[in-house]
Amino acid sequence: MASSPIIPYNDLNLGKKEQVKKMFNSIAGRYDFMNRILTMRIDILWRRKAVKLARKFPHDTILDIATGTGDFAIEFAKLNPTIITGIDIAEKMLEIGREKVKQKGLSGMIEMMEADSENLPFGDNSFDLATSAFGVRNFENLNKGLSEMHRVLKSGGRILILEASEPQKGPFRKLYKAYMTKICPAIGGVFSENKAYDYLNKSVAAFPSGKNFEAELVKAGFTETESIPLTMGVSSIYIAKK
Repeated sequence: MASSPIIPYNDLNLGKKEQVKKMFNSIAGRYDFMNRILTMRIDILWRRKAVKLARKFPHDTILDIATGTGDFAIEFAKLNPTIITGIDIAEKMLEIGREKVKQKGLSGMIEMMEADSENLPFGDNSFDLATSAFGVRNFENLNKGLSEMHRVLKSGGRILILEASEPQKGPFRKLYKAYMTKICPAIGGVFSENKAYDYLNKSVAAFPSGKNFEAELVKAGFTETESIPLTMGVSSIYIAKK
């Protein structure tokens, strides 16, 4: 029997996509602040590492999936591409992202639009690089979302995904589990919507990380897959080629 999808609200009669949209719209104003607290600002270093790795690949046109408030897209601006297109389903997250882009003087390089990652409004072979930071595990249909990223990439283009993962062994795994199940939801409940950070823990635990996610990339049509654990496995970078 297939397991039930991990969703933010068990008491709402909505699909995962609509629930995720509702959740991120509700926490948009506190999202960046909470990210910095809960990761102790290490998420900034993870993004920089990902962008550094992407430098060696074609990156003139970049699509950033589940761009949220635009942190990943803004970091990729350092590569000086012609255009970065950031898409998300949560309009309130995009509103904050557009303001950040404007304040940094990047409006001519970064465009942000509301769109569904599983039904991308772009033609085949449109982008050199497709990216996502902490958004892929929120897909309602993982294979469909990855297949769409594959479709819009040019031949030889790369996908680069930064996603949360669980340490697999050792004493650090126990500390991590305690942090994610007890401390993270408690802090989240003080500053934001508690359900959002309970969902965070459950969605990370359910996500097929490491070699399992590489297998999902292959299933979606990608080759030359690679996974790079960060900070003892708390996060991972995935790279693959079309």
